[in-house]
Amino acid sequence: MDRSAALAGLDRPEAAGRVRALATGLTAGLIGHEHLVEGLMVALIAGGHVLIEGAPGLAKTRAVRLLAEGLSGSFSRVQCTPDLMPSDLTGTQVFRPDRGSFDFVPGPLFHSLVLVDEINRAPPKVQSALLEAMAEAQVTAGGVTRPLPRPFMVAATQNPIEHEGTYPLPEAQLDRFLLHLDLALPGAEDERRILDLVEGEGLSGPAHPPLQLDPVEILAARAEAAQVHLAPALRDFIVRLVMATRDSAGTGLEGLIEHPVSPRGTLSLAAAARARALLQGRDHALPEDVEALAPDALSHRLVPSWRAGTEGIGPREIVARLLAEVRPW
Repeated sequence: MDRSAALAGLDRPEAAGRVRALATGLTAGLIGHEHLVEGLMVALIAGGHVLIEGAPGLAKTRAVRLLAEGLSGSFSRVQCTPDLMPSDLTGTQVFRPDRGSFDFVPGPLFHSLVLVDEINRAPPKVQSALLEAMAEAQVTAGGVTRPLPRPFMVAATQNPIEHEGTYPLPEAQLDRFLLHLDLALPGAEDERRILDLVEGEGLSGPAHPPLQLDPVEILAARAEAAQVHLAPALRDFIVRLVMATRDSAGTGLEGLIEHPVSPRGTLSLAAAARARALLQGRDHALPEDVEALAPDALSHRLVPSWRAGTEGIGPREIVARLLAEVRPW
């Protein structure tokens, strides 16, 4: 069936309702990670990519695998290592002796959802290949450019406590992630619930998401998210937040920002706010959507100055201070 015809035949509110049902199912299998589930679903609806950072054992990989189970599209996982080659992601030409010719064998990037585990262990050449896929939804291999599936989403993870054998992500690649989710360790109550959940799964098997979204439903939800109303005052709020990273006079952040947020940050925050509103069943975005998503949408897009580093002020604290100074109305 033609994609446009399929979209025309699908009730968009029904697609949005199924997206919300999937989010509820994921939350049940990821105790204490409501923020992570929301970020993954926002990225899926907004058509963006997500970087998940957290210490080992915080269910980063589990979260993406559960999301993959809730999608009928194809899924692949790439374990990054320092000896990884670009062709390990993009694919390669293979000689077929019986035909005396070369065939292209697609790599793991040719899937709808790609988990890139420990992305900061991949060498720069691999990260460059990944950048093209994330930015252009295409792969160039053997001099031929090939489109990637639609929808296409990268969910990458990285471990903040290991630095040996890692390659820090360049700013250009960080900017291609819609959201950068920073996971914290759970409290005692959540830790007990996690223990009960995992032991229960060991006895009865892991729970699965209550439904599967197909690509047409995802595209329909994205089309509906694009129609979510973003009031002029809310647009101004987003722009003022981003502009404050470029001209920090009067915000108390003078001298703390080396490189400000680019216009892609403005577009990403607006798209994420629309997606979050749809996820919560609204046809309009609110200031709370912008405030909830700003740390994840903007912090990885700005570079703190040397002075900020000496004072122990990181990107997320800078964004928090911005939100305290720049108000919606």
